[in-house]
Amino acid sequence: MLKLSWGRKVVQTLRQRSGLVAKKLGMTRVFIEDGSHVPVTVLALEGCQVVAQKTQERDGYTALQMGAGAAKPKRVSKAERERFAKAKVEPKKKLVEFRVVEDGFIDIGSVMSADHFVVGQKVDIAGVSIGKGFAGAMKRHNFSGLRATHGVSISHRSHGSTGQCQDPGKVFKGKKMAGHMGAVRVTTQNIEIVRTDVAEGLILVQGGVPGSKGSWVEIRDAIKGVKVDDLPLPGKFTAAVAEEKPAPKAEKAAPAADFVDAVILVDGIGPKGEEVLAAADVTTLTQLASLSAEQITELEEKIGKPGIFAKEEWVAQAKEMIGGAAPRAQVDKDLAAKMLKDTKASGEEA
Repeated sequence: MLKLSWGRKVVQTLRQRSGLVAKKLGMTRVFIEDGSHVPVTVLALEGCQVVAQKTQERDGYTALQMGAGAAKPKRVSKAERERFAKAKVEPKKKLVEFRVVEDGFIDIGSVMSADHFVVGQKVDIAGVSIGKGFAGAMKRHNFSGLRATHGVSISHRSHGSTGQCQDPGKVFKGKKMAGHMGAVRVTTQNIEIVRTDVAEGLILVQGGVPGSKGSWVEIRDAIKGVKVDDLPLPGKFTAAVAEEKPAPKAEKAAPAADFVDAVILVDGIGPKGEEVLAAADVTTLTQLASLSAEQITELEEKIGKPGIFAKEEWVAQAKEMIGGAAPRAQVDKDLAAKMLKDTKASGEEA
């Protein structure tokens, strides 16, 4: 840990190691060697990966950007999709930056492991607390309330006087009063790591942590208290696998001799779909079967039905008919037979 200070004021605090992003699953208990049980909160990493590096030369500071949770590509902006694709990382639901020293960098694409933190280590966990709505002063600030006698009749739970006399004649800012409670960022310090499960990607910490079930939390090495000397540096992770060149594809089997190569035979393609496909020059089954994922996404946006290709199995139907299978719908079977008959008749006349 490195502290940069000017006089008494600490202007920046850098930790040697990056933190992790985890999802709070809930609370349970575990039994220790002496038979007693310890209440723990279960935190799941859910594919916590290094998404980007912030360098001093380019960004003016050093940090690692961690991402966790798989996000649907259609829920991510185009710019973010391109950024994730450039880093060769799947789109993430939650992104958090962790300031580190220059020696604490981890390669982009590396998947963090649960044993990044060791058993017995103290950590700081930050998250957004559970929202309680509007709360009174007794619940919000632990006030004792007014007396139950001596003239107090219907205001036992009120916070009492909030101001002074004519001087200063106002309520000071920050006065503890009734108001909105919860739904704010909270950091709980010096929480002990009880267990880690590398295979399942779980971290069990003693006691409760901020946030509701299913919320995201940030786990960092504790900034106070006793430090552990044998922590893995710069961390515990699985390095990104280098992308191997794909093997040469085997020659595709020749299509069936008597299949009709027309996209209108695919069941589920309505007038809007035919119009969009025709505008994109996709009129045959072979063209439909060879569409890339990006092309399919663009066509779905134009049709106005995201996921329609997979839902109606348009590509699968095209491949089935290319292999010699009949169309799925009876009306398409009749149409295919008529088109095939017309094609043979025109060939004989020629």
